Amino acid sequence: MSGIVVCPLASTAELSARHGATHLVSLMAEKHYFHRPGLISAERHLVLRMNDIAFAGTGDLVAPAEEHVARLIDFARQWDRASPMVIHCWMGVSRSPAAAVIASLAVDPDEDDVELAARLRQVAPHATPNPRLIEFGDRLLGRNGRLIAAIKRIGRGAETDGRASFLLPLRS
Repeated sequence: MSGIVVCPLASTAELSARHGATHLVSLMAEKHYFHRPGLISAERHLVLRMNDIAFAGTGDLVAPAEEHVARLIDFARQWDRASPMVIHCWMGVSRSPAAAVIASLAVDPDEDDVELAARLRQVAPHATPNPRLIEFGDRLLGRNGRLIAAIKRIGRGAETDGRASFLLPLRS
């Protein structure tokens, strides 16, 4: 089954290989350097440089911006879904789960926001999607507040050590 694999940076290469991924999204802070797994071609790797913060104006930190989400949506819509996409951030808890939800809605705009959020919580009890990314995703995807409300409804995720990965399945 195709879907979106969400993981921390440390698991990116292993899970890309295990799932036969062809597309990769990296949501990392400006000065966090890493290597793209060799099986992912450069044109199928989107790097979005941002910190995991919920509001702008925090010193030198880069807040998620509308431009980041617009690029994510465009990238997801180019994915053929024949094989999984991997989305990672530093720990796989906030930025990457938010990006996975946004990417899922980008490729399946008829998906119900509440059902998607419930599926996220089922496969990822630890996920706490970044609210700023969710807000931009809601607006750019024309969800009219439904995505924001659905994510708020599932609440904060369980505590984790940052090594939890999951597969967010797409609807058939």
